[in-house]
Amino acid sequence: MERDAVEKEILRLRREIEQHNHAYYVLNTPTISDYEWDKLLRRLQLLEAEFPDLISPDSPTQRIAVEPAEGFRRVPHPAPILSLANAYTDEEFLAWLERIRKLDDRVNAADFVVEPKFDGLTVVLHYHNGLFQLGTTRGDGETGEDITANLRTVRSLPLRIPLGEGSIEPPARLVVRGEALIFLEDFSALNQRLEEAGERTYVNPRNTASGALRQLDPALTASRPIRLICYDIIASDGEVPSHQLEVIDFLGQLGFPIPEGVVHAKDPEQVLDAYQSWVARRDSLPYEVDGVVIKINDILLSSDLGVVGKDPRGAIAYKFPAQVVTTRLNDIGLNVGRTGVITPYAILEAVEVGGVTVRQATLHNFDFIKEKDIRVGDRVLLKRAGDVIPYVIGPVLEARTGDEPVYRLPKRCPSCSEALEFSETEVALYCVNSTCPTQLIRNLEHFASRSAMDIEGMGIKIAVQLVESGLVNDIADIFNLELEDLLSLEGFAEKRAQNLLDAIARSRTQSLTRLVIGLGIRNVGETVAADLARHIGSLEGLSHASQADFEGIEGIGPIVAQTIHDWFQNPVNMRVLTKLKEAGISPEMAAPEESSMVLEGLTFVLTGSLPSMSRAEAKAQIQNAGGRVVASVSGKTSYLVAGESPGSKLQKALDLEVPVLSEEDLLRLLENRPTP
Repeated sequence: MERDAVEKEILRLRREIEQHNHAYYVLNTPTISDYEWDKLLRRLQLLEAEFPDLISPDSPTQRIAVEPAEGFRRVPHPAPILSLANAYTDEEFLAWLERIRKLDDRVNAADFVVEPKFDGLTVVLHYHNGLFQLGTTRGDGETGEDITANLRTVRSLPLRIPLGEGSIEPPARLVVRGEALIFLEDFSALNQRLEEAGERTYVNPRNTASGALRQLDPALTASRPIRLICYDIIASDGEVPSHQLEVIDFLGQLGFPIPEGVVHAKDPEQVLDAYQSWVARRDSLPYEVDGVVIKINDILLSSDLGVVGKDPRGAIAYKFPAQVVTTRLNDIGLNVGRTGVITPYAILEAVEVGGVTVRQATLHNFDFIKEKDIRVGDRVLLKRAGDVIPYVIGPVLEARTGDEPVYRLPKRCPSCSEALEFSETEVALYCVNSTCPTQLIRNLEHFASRSAMDIEGMGIKIAVQLVESGLVNDIADIFNLELEDLLSLEGFAEKRAQNLLDAIARSRTQSLTRLVIGLGIRNVGETVAADLARHIGSLEGLSHASQADFEGIEGIGPIVAQTIHDWFQNPVNMRVLTKLKEAGISPEMAAPEESSMVLEGLTFVLTGSLPSMSRAEAKAQIQNAGGRVVASVSGKTSYLVAGESPGSKLQKALDLEVPVLSEEDLLRLLENRPTP
């Protein structure tokens, strides 16, 4: 790369990084993610390393340019509050280790401490004779902002140490480094309260905590659920531990909240194992963590290694793959569901998030687009956690140019071009054309699914082939398929075709409940389908039932009842039912004996793995005995049936005082015997 081009890129990177620093630290309105900021800084570092004569004192690589918020007193730190160099791969971590080994032979025998890298706001806490006297932000690393009054409102901050009687005595002067953060559950509850009050909600916990602590009014800080975690000693007048693992234990004994899950690693292999362990459980943690901090346990050795730029050589941050990034929204696409509901999705400029490249993400629904004022051309915040489908959080308003058009609702179906209808009861757009090709493909896939007619081998790809070839124009047509029809399709040999026909033939004997599920009626899932089959008893009866008949079934309200009634009165659907009957598909539910309905009127929730039966088998037994099985625990739940690894449903049941049954207890109920 030519020197002139390098110089221009360096100037551009410095200017861009400074702008993002100002937006992030001063205005509290970041326009890019931490991951993207790190990439910019790393690119600048590489170019300056290649052309060291182009390094200037005001480069972001030489200092962190942060101006204090107006109204806060600047306070010098007793020692530099350093940042950390970052590693993003095992190779980068090992390269850091190799560099410091060359500087000091003692590193070869060193052990390490692996701590979570909290995504919060760094704070510096000063104690004199055990009393909290001063609290500051990190600021530029040399001086910070005096936020003592605000920090006093944080309940997890000890105003006096030690907290317990008979604990160890602290030094006369002790300066501690920690992180102020908001736990995810608290953040969600805060946003819910703000939304109910008609106030502005927040995008992420980190900026919420930062903004709250840098308010001039401590009362506002006190209204935010900020917590504190401490992990380092900056300065002291007395004796303190000489190893990092002991420092964390020492702080805990004094009464400071300390990080959980800290790992003592005896060698680099154990460090990498600890990193992978944190990656595996990052999505189950109660707070946001964007990596781990790897420190040499011996504090004296770490200090002797010195500092390079603003980074201590004795520690490094090994960052996780980014979960929140920003990227450009190129367009808004439309999906057609099997019930005709139109769902928007984001078409994005490709970006890496959570370790994968993402080009599309969910936009939830049209109300979400309107509420967040998301526009094509916006820079948007994108999140992906673990295996969760990526979703758009909202637009970065500060990056908007003014040329982005307000999004308008679509008027026609993207699949069949028919006019869309708006459902006020569900705040959704629908394509009501029952011959819509995309709907038919989805309906056929659903009809053949395991929970419905269970036609083995008929997935989405075969559904597409059957519809696009014209062999199937509705779900009933699959029962008229012949061997020659399937052999005309790509990928079908005689054995595969016969296997599919055999699977279709076996489905003819499926229960009325499974058939009702397979019809794909909006708002009718497994529980409602079982209720309809049990109370009405046949397709003929369902076709002639009134809306009032449906409303008379426990658990079915007016809206769902109307949806079911309308479906059975639709002429196109009635023709499908007639074709099913002509094909011999018209199952009826045998009237149960009175004595067998021992669970009638009771509602069950299943969770965990049962010892001797699957949850599907347990569900069938409950429904056959007149009980209802629903997905979530509520105050109306009669029993929770819990197996191994029950998850959060068990705790909710205990909180609501819902009786909890084992598999053995359930069998007792089914046999009409008392449970213990």
